Amino acid sequence: MSLDTWLAFFAACWVISLSPGAGAIASMSSGLNYGFRRGYWNAIGLQLALVLQIAVVAAGVGAILATSEPAFAAIKWFGVAYLAYLGWKQWFAPVGALTAGNAVRPLGRPLTLVLRGFVVNASNPKAIVFILAVLPQFLDPARPLLAQYLAMTATMVAVDLVVMAGYTGLAARVLRLLATPRQQRLLNRTFAGLFVAAAGLLSLVRRAPA
Repeated sequence: MSLDTWLAFFAACWVISLSPGAGAIASMSSGLNYGFRRGYWNAIGLQLALVLQIAVVAAGVGAILATSEPAFAAIKWFGVAYLAYLGWKQWFAPVGALTAGNAVRPLGRPLTLVLRGFVVNASNPKAIVFILAVLPQFLDPARPLLAQYLAMTATMVAVDLVVMAGYTGLAARVLRLLATPRQQRLLNRTFAGLFVAAAGLLSLVRRAPA
């Protein structure tokens, strides 16, 4: 991969990562509920799923998933159900009065947050189709493909980690401004609505005609 091609791909990664989606909502929800240091484990799970998706595309399995209606539908509806479940959990998330000396947050287990982020990304078949459509445009068939896929994976993961850190940190800072249970409940239900909206949008995704 030439430097010019990599720079174009690098710019595309920023556009892709900054686009609001289920991953961004999950990152902000984790920052809101657990603070930055604990909530950022969710972003690690998102990246593990991204690495898996790129590996699937590189292995050629992505083309099969993109053209198989049953496989596409199974992944899609699992993703819809999981996002709706996250919305339900966020709606009923516990709240409590916060003061400067009592900023108590629920303790989320890192492994649980990693798994949550992984499932959010991995259960989106549109992501595999998108990667399948975008990555080949930056590949040079005359050069070793494995090295190019590794470079693309490292670039996408690095950019997405930075972007998700921003989303997580922003939500964690917002938490400090929530002084009353009413304000926390309002924000929880806002994020619950965003999760449900993401589930609704995913349910409308259709496999492109072969």
